[in-house]
Amino acid sequence: MSLLRQRGHADSGKVGMVELFFDLVFVFAVTQLSHTLLKKLDAEGALQVGLLFMATWWVWIYTVWATNWFDPEKKTVRAALFALLVAGLLMSVSIPRAFSDLGWLFGASIMLQQSGRTLAMLAACRGEDGISLRRNFMRINVWIGGSGLLWVAGGLSAPESRIAWWLAALAVDLAAPMLFYFVPGLGRSTLADWNVDGSHMAERCALFVIIALGESLLVTGATFADLHFDTVTVFAFLLAVLGSILMWWLYFDHGLEQGHHRIVHSQTPGRHARNNYTYLHIPIVAGVIVGAVGDELVLSHPYSGNPAAMAAIVGGPLIFLSGLALFKWLAHTRAWPPLSHLIGIGLLLVLGALAVVMPLSPLLATIGCVLVLLFVAVWESCVLR
Repeated sequence: MSLLRQRGHADSGKVGMVELFFDLVFVFAVTQLSHTLLKKLDAEGALQVGLLFMATWWVWIYTVWATNWFDPEKKTVRAALFALLVAGLLMSVSIPRAFSDLGWLFGASIMLQQSGRTLAMLAACRGEDGISLRRNFMRINVWIGGSGLLWVAGGLSAPESRIAWWLAALAVDLAAPMLFYFVPGLGRSTLADWNVDGSHMAERCALFVIIALGESLLVTGATFADLHFDTVTVFAFLLAVLGSILMWWLYFDHGLEQGHHRIVHSQTPGRHARNNYTYLHIPIVAGVIVGAVGDELVLSHPYSGNPAAMAAIVGGPLIFLSGLALFKWLAHTRAWPPLSHLIGIGLLLVLGALAVVMPLSPLLATIGCVLVLLFVAVWESCVLR
């Protein structure tokens, strides 16, 4: 029997329960990433956590593409997801020590998930319907095999040289879809090869945004529960929650609908799946994670913060809003990104500059960020209405 999804039905792009179960691993991974950044909040720590986040995202988004084509309700596909779940847990466990003594485990788990999944999907391509997909996976396997060797080599290298190996691996991963996985002798993939179910792709990426927002609320609630409940602490807690609500509003009230409509009605859904979801959701999710770190810093130290703390507090909303502006721009066929978002980005940049020139407290910086997000959300809602 074919393991491919049967297209054309009302529920052909339905997200299965096993996919949601698989995503639970990445709830843990996102928590590990935010805690790792919090413990090493400097330029080197930001670069390291950024690398680990990109590797984690790449594992997840490739699995989304795979389950877009293959039916997760089939036992063979389900078994593959369970195997990926175990490897994903090992990857998540190694995140805090990936640049010390567990680099080998992180690199090996990345290689195992990426190459193992691709080889399994290659073997699962059967019949006439799977010919173009099989060739596509052959090309992908070459690129993933090359980057996987770099991830493993970096994990086995000395900690001081590990980041160079992993930057090279990430460069290969980022370049591959842009180059359509070109391989001498095999040619390159085409947009016709990437005939994805747009509804499934949009829903899966939206669920990862929910994972990041949920982790933000989890960090906020856990930090608040351990503090003394005075007026400032309660106010900082409410600000953190309101910031998460506004991020949800900005993405789900209009952005999700626009992106879903565009990819579902596009003649080349693969292009939008690559550009809008594979690439442009990276800053959206990263902004939420950095924002969660900023929320914890504000709750713990509302009156005093170093430049690194201020960078996290302002940088989280700034990264999120920048990614969302680009996503809505490409999803709505407009000449420019939304004006409300561009002005919001400008205001956050001004706020960041003020935090450097005149030392603002973390609490004041958070108030400014929340007001900017509220301004953008209200403006967009009024204009669209």
